[in-house]
Amino acid sequence: MEVNKAIRTRRSVRKYKDEKLPEQTIRELIELAVWAPSAVNNQPWAFVVLEDREYLKNLSGRAKTFVLERLDKLPHLEKYRSMLGNPDLDIFHGAPALVMIYSPKTLDTYVNDCSMAALNLMLAAWDRGIGSSWIGFARGIGNTPGVKKELGVPEEYQLVAPVILGYPEGSTASVDRKPPQILSWRK
Repeated sequence: MEVNKAIRTRRSVRKYKDEKLPEQTIRELIELAVWAPSAVNNQPWAFVVLEDREYLKNLSGRAKTFVLERLDKLPHLEKYRSMLGNPDLDIFHGAPALVMIYSPKTLDTYVNDCSMAALNLMLAAWDRGIGSSWIGFARGIGNTPGVKKELGVPEEYQLVAPVILGYPEGSTASVDRKPPQILSWRK
């Protein structure tokens, strides 16, 4: 698939087939993720891969509780209260894999660097017919000392991008894009 097509057709997938991704495929996607640019070529990213369905289900529940308990400090998320309160909601949408991109907080640009690695991961997945979605609701719980300990992540690392992966079930609707807002262009 040409990069132009991948960029224009990739969508966040929230419904997945009950089919495990081959380990080699996940490894190849991570290998492509690390070809992202990073400030002074620091390459700060580190990865955690979760395929354990029971752990993912448990983590989803803990993530929802984590966000719900903090809604008074996160008023922009208030609109998700009822959704997150639904005991049947799986924030990982039944995806067979979650790739968590962590980084030590040693550079000011670690968020940008890891975000670019996540985009590489998502575009490379789409090129192979694999859907993805960035699960922002997982960031809070993924940065707690308890979860970091469970996953063997050093305390000084910060979760930047929790990305689910899997084979899409059905199609994802196309969405329109607003035209670019160019604030200034000097010649």
